[in-house]
Amino acid sequence: MSTEQSPTRRTFLATSMLGTAGLAAQGSLAQVTDKTNDGSSIHIGSRRELFIENSLIESITGQAKQQLHNPIPQEISMQHDEDWEGTGSGYHSIFQDGNRYRMYYKAWHIEVSGGGVSTNRHPLYCCYAESPDGVHWEKPNLGLYEHDGSKDNNITLSSGTVGELNVDAGHPAVFKDENPNVTDDALYKAIVRSSKPNGLLPFKSPDGIHWTPMTTKPILHGLGAFDSQNLAFWDPNIGQYRAYWRIFTEGVTSDKEWKPGGYRAIRTATSDDLINWGKHTDISYEDSPAEHLYTNQIKPYHRAPHLLLGFPARYVDRAWAESTKNLPELSHREARAKGSPRYGTAMTETLLMASRDGHQFKRWNEAFMHPGIERPGTWHYGQQYIGWHLVETESALAGAPKELSIYSVESYWHGKGSALRRFTIRLDGFVSVYAPLEGGELITKPIKFDGKQLNLNFVTSARGQIRVEAQTPNGEAIKGFTLSECDDIFGDTIDRTVSWKGNRDISTLVGKDIRLRFMLNDAHLYAYQFQA
Repeated sequence: MSTEQSPTRRTFLATSMLGTAGLAAQGSLAQVTDKTNDGSSIHIGSRRELFIENSLIESITGQAKQQLHNPIPQEISMQHDEDWEGTGSGYHSIFQDGNRYRMYYKAWHIEVSGGGVSTNRHPLYCCYAESPDGVHWEKPNLGLYEHDGSKDNNITLSSGTVGELNVDAGHPAVFKDENPNVTDDALYKAIVRSSKPNGLLPFKSPDGIHWTPMTTKPILHGLGAFDSQNLAFWDPNIGQYRAYWRIFTEGVTSDKEWKPGGYRAIRTATSDDLINWGKHTDISYEDSPAEHLYTNQIKPYHRAPHLLLGFPARYVDRAWAESTKNLPELSHREARAKGSPRYGTAMTETLLMASRDGHQFKRWNEAFMHPGIERPGTWHYGQQYIGWHLVETESALAGAPKELSIYSVESYWHGKGSALRRFTIRLDGFVSVYAPLEGGELITKPIKFDGKQLNLNFVTSARGQIRVEAQTPNGEAIKGFTLSECDDIFGDTIDRTVSWKGNRDISTLVGKDIRLRFMLNDAHLYAYQFQA
């Protein structure tokens, strides 16, 4: 049967699938968020827009809803089993740099003995690995720092002293600087922790291997706990560097435990040069409770850089419940608890959050990455620390588009060393607007755009479909771009152009205030973008 249908046929199909509630936008699931107070439109230009937060959503009705998606576990990318890596390797920084992928991480040995925790076997190191494809990784022999009498290792930065500062290379956050004015000797930057006095210390490098400190005084001194992966990056949206770091909302006791009522939280500030920082503020959330967040992993999403995506590790202590005793490796859990009870009963998992201004975030309260099926090396404190940040890799399916790879720690403090597992998720596939076959719809807030065509990233069933309507700000369908004129959209693709009776050109609406109305039946819509 032809996919071309008459307006009468289309109206009947919409009515039968959506019902009157969907068509009249009277469904009880309607959600209205962040209305523009002055009625003005939001100029999105040709940006790719995701549904990971609600800034551009006016309403969701019928059976439609925003749905969080979970990454799919793949292979172990790296075993941290070298003597200098120890049992506690983590805090990975991962990014694509031309035709290779770079990885930096802490190398730390932790063991429980005599009722306590020992971390004194060797200094904390920052190590380096690289890959041609983001899947197969190697640890190059850098020959820079000596460990146990040999320089045959991949250590790129070692803990030590800078002036009067004690530098902790084991809490690294490394990035390639995208500041258009960056100098050749500082193409790469690293943020590490310092103490006496406490704070952070920025390093620079021309090649990502050889590092020199940018200052001998700590930045952001006294403004946080800093006992996590504290990071900074160049944000092209504001033309400044942003930093995000760990704090305790109620301070910290002498044994580095949080005070009653306090939480591990996230603080931020901006800078023109990575050394001098402006006012610091604690980030806030739309509708999330106060929870312990160990890391933040915030960075612009490369396919939509105006969106800052974060993947914080949520810390949960379930105490010695019956289920705790049934989790994997009870004997190891009990041994860790001898160092501190929470080392045996706490566990970590990954959340997802997004922001447009870097201060207020939409944080999904459900886990983005669960600890997973029970198996050795899982369901413990330190698992699911996500590498900073996402990279694109080839799909294992021949002919399929690229996908996003995310890297997660497991077996932390276990056996000879921790492991790093790769996970994959669809491009832009964090959150979709989904509706079952009965149907639902989403209407955007008023927008202005640049471009000639509208492209979608979506999935439907063989029976399902998506249709799109352009409306005036007051909800009137625009002739030539109405729901009844839209050609049925079905399939599974990251980039399909919308057409109305075969017409793909939407440039007559450029510069005008419009709303987009998406009607979905057994479909997921991940993103949309106006393109030239």
